[in-house]
Amino acid sequence: MKPSCVFIDRDGVINEELYDYVKKKEDFRLLPNVGKAIRLLNENNVLAIMISNQAGIGKGLYSEDTMEEINSLMKEKLANEGAYLDAIYYCPHHPDNGCFCRKPEPGMLEKAAHNFNLDLKNCIMIGDRIQDIEAGKRIGCKTILVLTGYGKKMLENKENWQYEPDFITDNLYEAVNLILAK
Repeated sequence: MKPSCVFIDRDGVINEELYDYVKKKEDFRLLPNVGKAIRLLNENNVLAIMISNQAGIGKGLYSEDTMEEINSLMKEKLANEGAYLDAIYYCPHHPDNGCFCRKPEPGMLEKAAHNFNLDLKNCIMIGDRIQDIEAGKRIGCKTILVLTGYGKKMLENKENWQYEPDFITDNLYEAVNLILAK
């Protein structure tokens, strides 16, 4: 059954992971075939919603205004490939804040589910970190770990996982093709 929504992490899934935060829009680069992947979701009437931890804001490394500039550039690059995100949610808090929105907490997913009237059991969370997988699993989503960004490193530490992804794919495009083939 086709999902009603795919939640997509940003850094390492949509764009290149810099390992030291995307702090300015000049550092933002879409990964190959991301526009094509999101366009496939759009064409198949599957919501594409970005869910991203942005601890760099809470750490004072960049501002929310800079984050908005980066997201605007991302939307522009996706639009150039005929794709769009239905919504963008991000957690700006410091990792030590204890908020309910920072993954692996499911707050952003629950907020999106409320805003879009989604049945989370019919949604999929795609990410490159085990925190993405845990957030999805904790609220009943199917999950896919992609091997871009931190994905390969996560796979190397598989024995430490508390939550297993339902699927593992090389990248977002492969994940979307898997989803739409089911």
